[in-house]
Amino acid sequence: MQLKLIVATLTLALGLGHHTVSLGAEDGPPAKPAAKRPISTSAPTRVGNENLLARTVFQTLLGEFALQRGDIKLGTDAWSDLAVRTRDPQVIARATEVAGFARQYDRALELTKLWLEVDPNSAKAKQTQSSLLVMANRLDDLAPQMATLLEQDKANLPANLLHLNRILSRHSDKKAVQKLVDKLASPYGGLPEAHFAMAQAAANAEDNLRALTETEKALLLNPEWEAAALARAQLQARQSNGTAISSLAEFVERNPKAIDARLTLARLLINEKRYAEARIQFDRLIKEAPENPDVIYPVAMLALQQGDAATGRSQLEKLLTTDYQDKSTIHFFLGQLDEEQGKPEAALAHYRQVVGGDQFLVSRTRAAQLLQRQGKIEEARELLHNSGNNAGEKNQMLLAESQLLRDAGRESEALALLEAALARQPDNPELLYETALLNERQGKPEILEKRLARLLELRPEHAHALNALGYSLAERNIRLDEADKLISKALSLAPEDPFIMDSLGWVQYRQGKLKEALQTLERAYGIRADPEIAAHLGEVLWSLDRKEEAKRLLREAARKNPENEVLAGVIKKLLP
Repeated sequence: MQLKLIVATLTLALGLGHHTVSLGAEDGPPAKPAAKRPISTSAPTRVGNENLLARTVFQTLLGEFALQRGDIKLGTDAWSDLAVRTRDPQVIARATEVAGFARQYDRALELTKLWLEVDPNSAKAKQTQSSLLVMANRLDDLAPQMATLLEQDKANLPANLLHLNRILSRHSDKKAVQKLVDKLASPYGGLPEAHFAMAQAAANAEDNLRALTETEKALLLNPEWEAAALARAQLQARQSNGTAISSLAEFVERNPKAIDARLTLARLLINEKRYAEARIQFDRLIKEAPENPDVIYPVAMLALQQGDAATGRSQLEKLLTTDYQDKSTIHFFLGQLDEEQGKPEAALAHYRQVVGGDQFLVSRTRAAQLLQRQGKIEEARELLHNSGNNAGEKNQMLLAESQLLRDAGRESEALALLEAALARQPDNPELLYETALLNERQGKPEILEKRLARLLELRPEHAHALNALGYSLAERNIRLDEADKLISKALSLAPEDPFIMDSLGWVQYRQGKLKEALQTLERAYGIRADPEIAAHLGEVLWSLDRKEEAKRLLREAARKNPENEVLAGVIKKLLP
């Protein structure tokens, strides 16, 4: 029986597959090698006292079983020895693959030499050798190999030139890569692809001026090449969006069917807030590519940004009929539009179809709020209960449910819900924080202190916990120095947070530092005209005997926020 048949039978019995090293291996280390298809040596012979067939079958099995069990050294040694013994090209290819997987690049390269000695015209052997030189970071040795490959494959020369930078992408020394690409591509200066390859290498090496020069040369040779025009604009945008916009505008004027270039131009115009000009480009894109999702989506977003809800809606609805992958995002925006336009049932229908992505949690929360407004709080709670694909999302739904209960005036139920969850997850930061605040609202500040102290043990830099504890002390007018320190630390962590500024201003007021309190609260109110900040600022103005200013501030805040309890309480106290 021939060796080929024996090995084939064994391979099938083991259920082994087939994998080879290719020139594209630059994208990462070779995948874990699967078993090779049967080798093609001749009938069994004897070398001295050794039966080659028996030895080959034994080493084939030994190597493959070793690899299957993770013994890479034994597998590599077995296949390498077999390659030297048989000098069979398929065996050598398999041995090279195994050595490459093991990152034994020197051994793999020696095997490719043997491979080329046995089969000098093998393109696969030459490609594998080039890939291994890339992975071994041996660029000097690689240059003649790649030059030969380029020269011998003239039919595919343009494509191979464009492939150079991808092949070399794993090499960390981008300047060395640029030097190599220049050396390889320069002999083909009459091809736009050669200049494009040199431009890419220069850009990767942060040689922007050279990169721009080479893209210009590529465009001189091929003025309609869209990829080169886009590369030039990208390089120009590093210095000036205006220059990039001008060059793309000229390009699309000459090449009106250049969809990607026009789309990039429209996006650059949006970045520069030149919305009217961007809209012109998008309108043209819609005419040229009415079914292209990459065009429809930005057109919809721009329309919504400009307040054109009708166009935004029509484009989003059209997007649902295309093969656009993220349908959840489209349903989210359509739900928002319906909610804003007073169509709760339509909004609910869209929110329910958001099944994943960044908008999933907010969609479920909004849907529950819509149900609550319709008096369907139990249905809202059920929706939240059945939402969430992991522990983190389940907790977010739980917090949303507790908020529903609070909004419905069922604060004790909300607290019980969160306390039960905290019992299961005693160190969950969000549950510690929320139960702390709810307990204080229930008149249990000692529990607030205990929970927030634990939270700060777990997260010492938790700005909101520091602020909440400090504000609680200030509100109760106790341990004001401690409150000041807590809130000051919180403000150092979130220096632009108006609510933490409000807490600091309130502590300063309690400490009798009225001028400091006024300055702090005015700054907070300037950032966010919140009714509770207005209430604190009104009290400080009143205490400074600036009563008319206090009255105007409080009345204006009350007009905008008639249902705020804190503000109403201050007005009742100061303006009976």
